[in-house]
Amino acid sequence: MEPNGLRKTRKRISIVQGNCEVNSPNDGDELDPWTAWAYQPRTVSFLLIGACLLIWASGALDPENSSVGDVVTSVKRGVWAMIAVFLTYCLLQAPSTVLIRPHPAIWRLVHGMAVIYLVALTFLLFQERDDARQFMTFLHPDLGVELPERSYGTDCRIYLPDNPTSRFKNVYDTLFDEFVLAHIFGWWGKAIMIRNQPLLWVLSVGFEFMELTFRHMLPNFNECWWDSIILDILICNWFGIWAGMRTVRYFDGRTYEWVGISRQPNIIGKVKRTLGQFTPAHWDKDEWHPLLGPWRFIQVLSLCIVFLTVELNTFFLKFCLWIPPRNPVIVYRLILWWLIALPTIREYNSYLQDRKPVKKLGAFCWLSLAICIVELLICIKFGHGLFPNSMPIWLVIFWSSVGAALIIILISWSWQLHRTLRKKKL
Repeated sequence: MEPNGLRKTRKRISIVQGNCEVNSPNDGDELDPWTAWAYQPRTVSFLLIGACLLIWASGALDPENSSVGDVVTSVKRGVWAMIAVFLTYCLLQAPSTVLIRPHPAIWRLVHGMAVIYLVALTFLLFQERDDARQFMTFLHPDLGVELPERSYGTDCRIYLPDNPTSRFKNVYDTLFDEFVLAHIFGWWGKAIMIRNQPLLWVLSVGFEFMELTFRHMLPNFNECWWDSIILDILICNWFGIWAGMRTVRYFDGRTYEWVGISRQPNIIGKVKRTLGQFTPAHWDKDEWHPLLGPWRFIQVLSLCIVFLTVELNTFFLKFCLWIPPRNPVIVYRLILWWLIALPTIREYNSYLQDRKPVKKLGAFCWLSLAICIVELLICIKFGHGLFPNSMPIWLVIFWSSVGAALIIILISWSWQLHRTLRKKKL
């Protein structure tokens, strides 16, 4: 018996998303003593520590000696402090997501970073193109300089007999390009997110069609046939998808017993348990079933369209805002999008599997869609006048035919289902 007649009880907290149930770290009899401290609320302690940090960083108690004297530096420090305060609030008080590892607070922090990114994009949308380019110099000093045009399809010969340095120079230059590693690691990460090989191949081939569609606008999309088909699809994308699906199958086939660190019998067990904290507690298979019906097909197709739009936004933002491919800003955006996409895909898949009559899209799904839309609006606004070449007529006819064929197929499919259901009722 505890003091005042109260007994210590631990409630089992679960988040139900359709058919997917994600258990909280409080599941089980008790938390491991080694990690129990990480799940105890200390919001007041963090508030006092944060207040002390603000006093020290702002110089509130000694404004004369702490004055910077530079307006630009003061504004930068104020903006970073504002971001830090907001992220601290999200870390402590924002609602938890469907993901619980390595800690629910990590995903609350990612949620806050997504909100800040959305707000920053909205601010950028209301600027002029030249001002936005100069604004990017606040993020990195090397930005704000016009990018040289770079095309991969100027010379598509595989063998160069007259080249003095190397007769396979075109192939070597393409193989040792930074986009090769980007393709491999990118599709590895996408495979971990989507966990469905047919859908991954649809996205892989679909993006090559996007490059073919917009190569009259972006020099980077002007690639040779062997670069697009052999190097991108059959080598880099295949290897990334294969490695990602192998990772998913490896963890999916394991039996998880999340024994606490202090209960592990040896050092190796403690190390494995520590590393396991950074993997999902449950590797649920994402079943998309795009052929389940016309409406499910549209829902999965919408996911593919948003996915490809986010991919295209990367290249159009880079072109419009003069951001080199190797600049850290590009890497930061891709990492942030990957962190946002992890809970987004889980929420959307759970949304599709939910059989409730009234369903609500998750917070991360809403944020991802909003960020994608604002990024697209920035590309449209800042790209005005930068693309003088119009789309070839054969591409217009091709995509018009694809759209018309999809509409006809969906109408026929819906009518066939309607007739089948009416026959069953009779």
